[in-house]
Amino acid sequence: APAAVAGPAAWRPYGGACAVCDNRAMRLLRMKPGHGEVLIAEGDVEIAEQEAELIAAFRAQLDQGMWAAVPVIAPDGRRQAELVRDFDDIPRDAERVIFFPRAAGGC
Repeated sequence: APAAVAGPAAWRPYGGACAVCDNRAMRLLRMKPGHGEVLIAEGDVEIAEQEAELIAAFRAQLDQGMWAAVPVIAPDGRRQAELVRDFDDIPRDAERVIFFPRAAGGC
């Protein structure tokens, strides 16, 4: 039997690009209390100009102190989110990157 692949490499993006259609749009979304997901940017990572806009928007959100996560489906079928710190860490076929504020508080 083939060995199982473990870790993020085995995960696939949740709601990833359709295998039949040619829609490669990635959406950057920010979670806002009372508003749900707010669209920050949208574009095709295969088009250089749009990818540059996505990268700039991604960095701007991180500079504002936000965390970024990509929804994924784990090998066992559970929906999870993988934190990403760099645009290059986002799977090319990911449909969504969700930004959310870091938890406040502490001791």
